[in-house]
Amino acid sequence: MSLRQFYPRKNMRRQVAGWKLFVLYATLVVAIGLQISYPLIEGESLRLVTIATVYWAAAAMFLHAILAYGVIYALQFLFITFTYALLVEQIGSKTGWPFGTYEYSGSLGYQIYGVPLVVPFAWIMLAHPIFIAARKVTKNWVFLYGGLGMMAWDLFLDPQMVSAERWVWDFTGTSVPFQPEIPLSNAFGWLLTGMGLMAILNLALRKDRRKVATSTAVPDFFLMWTWFSGVVGNLFFFDRPGVALIGGVVFGLVLLPYIFLLRFGPPASN
Repeated sequence: MSLRQFYPRKNMRRQVAGWKLFVLYATLVVAIGLQISYPLIEGESLRLVTIATVYWAAAAMFLHAILAYGVIYALQFLFITFTYALLVEQIGSKTGWPFGTYEYSGSLGYQIYGVPLVVPFAWIMLAHPIFIAARKVTKNWVFLYGGLGMMAWDLFLDPQMVSAERWVWDFTGTSVPFQPEIPLSNAFGWLLTGMGLMAILNLALRKDRRKVATSTAVPDFFLMWTWFSGVVGNLFFFDRPGVALIGGVVFGLVLLPYIFLLRFGPPASN
C-alpha cells in the first residue's frame, strides 16, 4: 500500500507576489480616482479623463484576469471581447441594428472605421466582472445573467455620454424611461449583444483556471462601485434623478443575487 494516500495533496496554487498586487490595486485606484474627478471638471480635461478612465479600468480588469486566471485566459478574454465589441459597434453604427441609429462624435479619440478605439475597451472593463458574477450565480444561464448585467450598466453609461456629446441618437418612438434622448431599442440591443458575448466567453474560457490564490475582490468592488457611483453621480452631480432611479433599480436587482452569494455563499447541495 502506498504511503502517498495517507497524505493530503498540498495546495498547489501560488500566492501572488506583493508587487503584482500593488500594481493591480494602484491601477484600480487610478481608474476610480479618474471617475471621481469626472463631475468636477469640464472641457478638454473632461474629454481626456473620459478616455483615460476607460483605459485604466480596462487595464485593471485585464491585470486581474492575468493574476487570477492566467495569461492564456486573459489574452483569450481580451481578444474575444475586443473583436466582438468592435464588430458589434461597426454593425450597429452603420446599420442601426440592434441598438438604433447613432453616431459617434470625434471627441473620443482615434477611430476604427467610425468606432472609437476606446469603445471596445469599455466593453472589456465591465465584461470581466460581470462574467465572473454570472458564472458564480448560475451554471446554465450565464449568457442571460451576463446580458442583463451589460444592459443594466448601459442605463448609467449612455445618458452620461450623450449629455457630454460623445455620441448622438436619431430616433422617433419609445425611449428608455427617464431618458428621452435614448431609444428603448438601445436597451434591447445591449441585452441581445451582451447575451451573445457572455455565451461566447462561457464556451471559450475554461472554468476555474486559477493558478494563484487571487480573490475576485477587485472586479467585485468595481461592480459595486459602478452601481454606487451611477446612483450618487446622477442624484447629486448630474441632476438626473430619473437615471439614478431606473439604473439603480435595474442594476441593483441584477447584482442582488451576486451580493447575496458573496455574503452567504452558494446554497448547500443535497
